Amino acid sequence: MAEPTLLVYNDKFNEMLGAHADLKLVLQDNIPFAYEAGIYSPKHDHVFVTSNQFDLDTGRGKIEKVIVISKLSRNLYGEWSRHQLPRDIRMPSGGVAFNDGTIDGVLFCSQGDLETPAALVLIESDYPFRSRMVLNNYHGRRFNSLKDIAMHSDGSVWFTDPIYGFDQGIRPPPELPNQVYRFDPHTGDVRVVADGFGRPSGICFSPFEKVCYVSDTDFIHGDGNIDFTRASTIYAYDVEERRKAKFLTNRRVFAMADVGVPDGLKCDSAGNVYAACGDGLSVWTPGGVLLGKVLVPGGLANICFGKKGEVFLLNGKKFWILKVADTVKGGGFMRDVAQVEEPSDEE
Repeated sequence: MAEPTLLVYNDKFNEMLGAHADLKLVLQDNIPFAYEAGIYSPKHDHVFVTSNQFDLDTGRGKIEKVIVISKLSRNLYGEWSRHQLPRDIRMPSGGVAFNDGTIDGVLFCSQGDLETPAALVLIESDYPFRSRMVLNNYHGRRFNSLKDIAMHSDGSVWFTDPIYGFDQGIRPPPELPNQVYRFDPHTGDVRVVADGFGRPSGICFSPFEKVCYVSDTDFIHGDGNIDFTRASTIYAYDVEERRKAKFLTNRRVFAMADVGVPDGLKCDSAGNVYAACGDGLSVWTPGGVLLGKVLVPGGLANICFGKKGEVFLLNGKKFWILKVADTVKGGGFMRDVAQVEEPSDEE
């Protein structure tokens, strides 16, 4: 364990960190195995992650660009191991725990490739890790390269679809704008809920689902091109129901990352917003006030919550655990939690 490098802008951040905050490197590899997703199962104490792209020698004299899914498991002694899943999903990215009544597993964003369309793909969380395509088009028009996904308590899934795959040469020219979608697996309804992005990326809901946060990482394109005048911004939307349908309204700037981009987004149970940024972990209040940072060498690509007082940090070739106060836990959906009252000033 090591004492993390902290930047504290508000005393509340010290309370969240607790008296014994530490940062522990628990897994590392020579491939960037821990880059996106970050889906924790408290029942089984494992985390699903997806890698960044890397070159794989197929053994047939051909080098192929791939992204792999790994299942990171912790044993009773606190030791972690990595199991790589079969490469049945083309260029997977973000994901969320999901059960369609047949498969209890993880719903992944598949970016697709030049032949295979981008899609939402459900995969079993245990061997033999069977998979099933759930959605791969918007009324006949192919998605770009699905990036991240969030689950709503009504059973719908909300996902971002930037053109990073086209930037990187792994997807055909775009057929759709850079947008955010809502998909209802029960009815099959899919619709656009937000547009006007350069590159929509991370997405999450506040604990009571009043607010949806979406990051725009247009600052850096898939070909590595960086422009400091482009967005590196988290936007907040009100989640409203009108005529028995949910809409995202009242778009506003929530926060801007000052280093790199705010990629993975998560909320804790108090509504604070966590983002994986170019210099590490940044945390804001529900009102957009920067509480502090945990600096991580090389920055972060994504994050997720583990047991109470744990935040998992995805750094590409490294997987860290940040130990904070036991009062810190993932947001999830709080409306039905016993003895939890919705704060009148949340978000």
